[in-house]
Amino acid sequence: MLANSELRYAARERLRGNWGMAVLVALLYVVISSVLGYIPFFGPIVSLIISGPLVFGVYAYYLHLVRDQRPEIGVMFSGFSLFGKTFLLYLLMVIFTFLWSLLLIIPGIIAAFRYSMAYFILHDNPDIGAMEAIRRSGEMMKGYKGKLFLLYLSFIGWAILAAIPFGIGFLWLLPYIHTTLAAFYENLKEQSFTQSGNTVTL
Repeated sequence: MLANSELRYAARERLRGNWGMAVLVALLYVVISSVLGYIPFFGPIVSLIISGPLVFGVYAYYLHLVRDQRPEIGVMFSGFSLFGKTFLLYLLMVIFTFLWSLLLIIPGIIAAFRYSMAYFILHDNPDIGAMEAIRRSGEMMKGYKGKLFLLYLSFIGWAILAAIPFGIGFLWLLPYIHTTLAAFYENLKEQSFTQSGNTVTL
């Protein structure tokens, strides 16, 4: 498994020359989410309905970027072609994480890390269901939740800097984090594939 510094470097290399579109994806996601939050009554309902497909599309965009596929902006909306599965995946992840959080905050955080690869897995295996994507994510993340936690922790300094100019810097930080997460998935998938004796599809 690559060191976290190597994963961040891989992300920066993929973002080189692609920052404009990567930031636009982050901006569109923030704008859509923010606008829905201000719509009385129907806003939260619409947000719940489209969050799954939208988050899936954002993950898909940065995964394509890591794979050097030069994704177009339309990839961001690819989750709507799998609407039922992406909506259910988002809903189940929210419910499961919330239920674990009822015990204490820490179990909720661990659960979030356990399910963190589910969108990537569903992207690579669109024929499976939401629960199967969650199950595979749990298997994939065994022994790696701590590493992912440290990876997120390594962005704290950047987050502080991004917050200084009225939070505008987050439009660059979010693509950096998501691209690094996609690199983490790619490396973890390769690691899991090697350890399984080349017999398991993730």
